[in-house]
This record gives sequence, structure tokens and C-alpha cells, in this order.
Amino acid sequence: MRQVSLLQWRRAVIVLALLASPSYADDATQTNGSFSQFVYRDGRQLEVIIDEQFSGDARENLTAWIEHISDALRNVYGHWPHERWEIAIAPTAASGSDPIPWAQVHRSPATRVEFYTTANPTFDELRSAWTGYHEMAHLLIPYRGWGDYWFTEGLASYYQNVLQARIGLITEQQMWQKLYEGFQRGLAETRFNGRPLSDVSKNMRKDGGFMRVYWSGACYFLAADTQLRLQSAGALTLDDALAKLNACCGQSAMSVPEIVAKLDELNHVLVFELLYEDFVSATTFPSFDTLFASLGVRVVDGVVVLQQTGPGAQLRRTIVEDASQ
Repeated sequence: MRQVSLLQWRRAVIVLALLASPSYADDATQTNGSFSQFVYRDGRQLEVIIDEQFSGDARENLTAWIEHISDALRNVYGHWPHERWEIAIAPTAASGSDPIPWAQVHRSPATRVEFYTTANPTFDELRSAWTGYHEMAHLLIPYRGWGDYWFTEGLASYYQNVLQARIGLITEQQMWQKLYEGFQRGLAETRFNGRPLSDVSKNMRKDGGFMRVYWSGACYFLAADTQLRLQSAGALTLDDALAKLNACCGQSAMSVPEIVAKLDELNHVLVFELLYEDFVSATTFPSFDTLFASLGVRVVDGVVVLQQTGPGAQLRRTIVEDASQ
């Protein structure tokens, strides 16, 4: 009798459970060189389109992974950002050990996330890759698709770590370590010192500066999330603010100045626009020491240490709680 490895058994259990779930439509249909299947959550529909070049085993792994990351996205404000949207997956050449060498989001005519993965990715490889969570997080705002790249990439960089912590893939300590190390990479790009973030962001694809751009943006959203929680004694969070924006304007195509103005208006705060002005004009990577301290986060010899008591620690822990808690 053929022995079945623990990994094979685990994958089979996951896939069978997903395909038997009433959240899926019946069997996938094959048209135009791909397999298409619909997933339903909270009255919303996701079409998953997987290129037929993938083997049957690879399609099973990809299906399970899409279920996983799309459910992770619901941990921000309780449902998907769009009532109808798509995820398409095609194979591409490997790039080092990364199972997802490339991905992108299309905002029109339909919201569509495209992933390009290696030909035979395992479920565990895909689940552990940050790219899936990063691309999902882009959908949390009705961004028009150009301008202020630091803002949308910062949002995705912040939430890629928060989402992984919320689903238990990484610990709270690991989440803060990853944020700290990201901020350090932003600090290390000193050749852009003296140039405002708006300029570095605008010329990012020509000049580089990806770390300064992405992680300045992540620091912006950590700052906004922290301010909201502190000012409201935990009653208002970044999750809440984004949920209101989605309910109001989820089908719109807004510029970043429009987004920050609407966030302040909807939440009756003066947070997002003021921080936007500070960050967009900053000529160096923003300081985050005070921000960390307010959340009971210390760094000792490059290692994040989390305080376990005090109001900062209590507030910090709520960041990794999902929207349903």
C-alpha cells in the first residue's frame, strides 16, 4: 500500500473541505485556456481563474491558497471590499525561492488581482509568502491607480504583516520585528535624504527608493492606526476608518488627497490629512521611536521586545485582533 506523507494528507483534507464547502459553486468550468470557479462570502462573489497550464495538484494548492488569503482579507472589516471581483493566476519562471515572483492589481473595468506563481507551488509555500497578503491589502482603499505610490504601497506593507499575525501565521512579536526591519530598510536609503517623500515616490521606478517609499507609507499607517486608538481609547481603529470609506466610496476611483480628506470627514477626526502633509513633505525617513514607545515596543540590539503590561501594551495587542473580535 502506498504511504501518504503528512503534507499530502494535510493538503488533501484542506482541498476536500474547501471544495465541499457551500461557499463554492459547483465544479470549476474550463474555458479559454483556464479553469474558472466562483467563491461566495457574505453575499459577495469572487471568481478564481487558474491557467490550464497548471497541473491538477497545482490547481488544488492554488485553490486552497486563494481561499486562505481571501479569507484573511475579511479580517479587516468583516467582508471583502468588493461585491464582485476576480483573482487570476498564471505560471511564470521561478525567481529564487519566491513562489510568487510577480503580482499586480487592476482597478478597472473590474477589480482583478493577478498572481504569477511558479509552476508547482505547494500550499505551505504560497501561504508563507508575503506577496499574497500584500496584494489583497491593496483592495482596502478605492485608489484610482496612480499618484502617491507611497500611500497605497504603505497600506499594503502595513497590512501584509497585520493580516499574517491575525491569522496566526506569525506571532505578534514577529509582526513587530518585521515592521521594525522594514523601517530600518527605509532608513538605510540615505541617498534620498533631502528629497521630499512626494518626489521620491513619484520617481521611484526611475530612481529606485522603493524601501524609502514603501516603508515610509507603512509608518504612516501605523501612525494613523495608533493615533486613532489613542485618541478614542480604542473605540476607533484604522480597520473601522477603512470600513467606513469602503461603505461610502468602495466603488469610486479616488486620489490619495481625496481619500485622506474623506477618511477624516467620515470619522470626525483630524488625523489622516495632517499626517499626510507631514509625511509627503518629509525629507528623511520618519522617526518611529515615540510611536513604538506608545505601544510598549522596545528594540534591544536590533531585536523587538514587547512590554506585557501597561496601557501601551494593551492597546498594541488590539492591533492583531481581527474585525470580528
